[in-house]
Amino acid sequence: MAAVRVGRRTRPRRLAADKAYSHAFVRRHLWGRGIKPVIPRRADQLGKRGRPAAFDRDAYRRRNVVERCVNWLKENRRVGTRHEKLGVAYLAMVKLAMIRRYLKLLRLRDTP
Repeated sequence: MAAVRVGRRTRPRRLAADKAYSHAFVRRHLWGRGIKPVIPRRADQLGKRGRPAAFDRDAYRRRNVVERCVNWLKENRRVGTRHEKLGVAYLAMVKLAMIRRYLKLLRLRDTP
């Protein structure tokens, strides 16, 4: 996460994850770095004593945009199967997939 840049910030303000990451040590790790976790509680954690973790339902719903982006990226076989072994080549394939997607959207918009 140190390599992620969001504008001028090097760390995001919030991090959305699914229930698999609903652990106390994950939450402590994020809070310690000034990142608000947006992680729903698992069913086996609901009965625990103490203060329940804050949960921003609207922010969690926006996570769907990222999930859909990853899914359509994986429609490109070379990206989905990680055919390229070098990181530079893989990033080039991801960029090519994004360009293809953008051109497809432009073509759909221009057709009557």
